[in-house]
Amino acid sequence: MRTSLRRSCDACAKAKHSCDLRTPQCSRCIKRQSKCVYANQPLGCDSAGQLAHRNRQEDVLIQRQLPESTAGFLSIFDPATVSFDPFDSYPPTRLPRMQIQRLIHHFLAHISYQYYPLDLQMNSNPFVVSWWPQALADAALFHVSLQTASLDVELRAGKGFPMSELLMVDSVALVRRNVESSSSTVQVETMNSVVTLAAIEYGKGNVAVSRMHIDGVKQMVATRGGIHEVKRISPLTARMVAWVSMIVTGSPQFETQDDFGRGSGVGPILQWEAASTSLGVQEQALHDLDIDPAMNMILSRLHTVFHRESPTNLTNTELHDLTCFIMHRLLSLPPFFPARSNRSTMSESVRYSLALYMLTIHGPTYYSHADLADNMLLRLKSHIETMSHPDDIPGSLRIWMLSVGLAASTGTQYHRWFTAQICIATEALALGTWYDVLRCLKSILWIRSPQEEIFRQKWEEILVVMAA
Repeated sequence: MRTSLRRSCDACAKAKHSCDLRTPQCSRCIKRQSKCVYANQPLGCDSAGQLAHRNRQEDVLIQRQLPESTAGFLSIFDPATVSFDPFDSYPPTRLPRMQIQRLIHHFLAHISYQYYPLDLQMNSNPFVVSWWPQALADAALFHVSLQTASLDVELRAGKGFPMSELLMVDSVALVRRNVESSSSTVQVETMNSVVTLAAIEYGKGNVAVSRMHIDGVKQMVATRGGIHEVKRISPLTARMVAWVSMIVTGSPQFETQDDFGRGSGVGPILQWEAASTSLGVQEQALHDLDIDPAMNMILSRLHTVFHRESPTNLTNTELHDLTCFIMHRLLSLPPFFPARSNRSTMSESVRYSLALYMLTIHGPTYYSHADLADNMLLRLKSHIETMSHPDDIPGSLRIWMLSVGLAASTGTQYHRWFTAQICIATEALALGTWYDVLRCLKSILWIRSPQEEIFRQKWEEILVVMAA
């Protein structure tokens, strides 16, 4: 296999200076009137044809060995006209150049936005502007990144995973090498690689292996001084580690900071800290709730944040950080006591309703949270059923919890149950329009978001049926 190119000449590399890779001399060497020596000759007119010919031979050979579906993926476009790295300066792999270019394209054009739909701009999406440059400089992260792209491609093709299996073998070997290196084990590139492998293994159903990776990345985070310190160095790494570890294990793996941002755990946003001075403006419906004080405090502060901030003032990144903090805070609370009392049961119902509401308005990021949501839907359903009588739950809170369950359970086995319960509550409370429902929702917790349409559509379908 040919040696990958360095991205500078010898002189620029020694000076740690950027190099424009011009031949026969780069502009810096011309200016300094010094000899310009490359470890490998950049792709000039003389070498381009030879290298392109060799790449075509390699690609044809690999295509003959791959299934028809994968070979079809390789011929989507011509690498001579679409090349993301004309100097092949990415880390070497056992895949041919054309195949690598396809996977790079798929990662940058699709995977980056699937993993982080909070930012759909190429010039600011963190997987494009932060993750990818790190991947080009770290062989393990580069292989893991290509693997996420190949898994997506081969899953759609439905005819096996030859590329992904090859990349997995090499990814694990490279990550192990980084972990065994004292200088690389705590680098953010290694954390990114390990947490991505955890998500990949979890998606395959290898839960034990996935949790082993999570345990490893938690040790790396602890070595760096905690998740908050990691966020100071690499916000994307901290966000992904905290979020993915919670999805994979089904529970928070890191503590939270206090309400004023003190501590080394997952931190709140500034709006949450400021809300502490505004708790008196909450709706009367929140004052009347007979729930645990810790649960009431979370709901009240969040109500203040949402009802004071317009959707345009709360950015997608702030919503993500707030959701991550709230999920960690909610799911870290111990069980409420006395067990099975109406107050404890209602507190547990609010806990899982609030967690599901945050997931619903947030949407999937990095990897699917469907398993986590299903588990919380089951718990919410169980706690609501435990209440001795439906009237034990105040009307507005009842409508809010059931509405959250209705929206979050779309496409699951629990959807019919929440629909039936909403029909009962609608008749009991004489709700006739979506605006009647919206009034109840706003009295508990509500923020204008694109997901509002999900709630409205579900409710209008039910109201039409009940009016017939």
